[in-house]
Amino acid sequence: MIRPMITEDSMHVQQIVYKTWSATYKDIIPAEIQKKFIDRSYSEAMLLKRMEKTYVLVAECEGIPVGFSSFTKKDEDGDSELTAMYILPSHQKMGYGKNLIDYALSLLTDAQQLFVYVDERNAVGRAFYEKQGFELLDVFEEYFEGHPVVTAQYVFYIHSHVHVQC
Repeated sequence: MIRPMITEDSMHVQQIVYKTWSATYKDIIPAEIQKKFIDRSYSEAMLLKRMEKTYVLVAECEGIPVGFSSFTKKDEDGDSELTAMYILPSHQKMGYGKNLIDYALSLLTDAQQLFVYVDERNAVGRAFYEKQGFELLDVFEEYFEGHPVVTAQYVFYIHSHVHVQC
């Protein structure tokens, strides 16, 4: 089941982020940089701010959050950005990511494009977004918390696809 996040989900979301980042970025981003970023970006206060400013969705399995996503509201250009999507490693490839994307798209019916930025070496993430119909726009170098990374920018053209939600 996909639903909007509530404040009581914060602890679960923090655990999802820690476990997913650890598994995904263990050989890409040093652990101390991951921890610094997660502690700052996914604190209780920042999660509450995310819930106020963006859409935040939770994927549940038997009533327990196993994944979440956040994405911006449509801007003046008709764009939105998927700013986070994490599924517990134990629950990946079970349809939760697709369901989160579908739910997000159902809230963005008047938007034109949904952007997402993925580390170029995150092969699992890149394959997932490509399977969902996202198209690669650009690959560029940048710094993440002072650590050099290569980022892939993807776009999903919302009105060129038909979405069905169960």
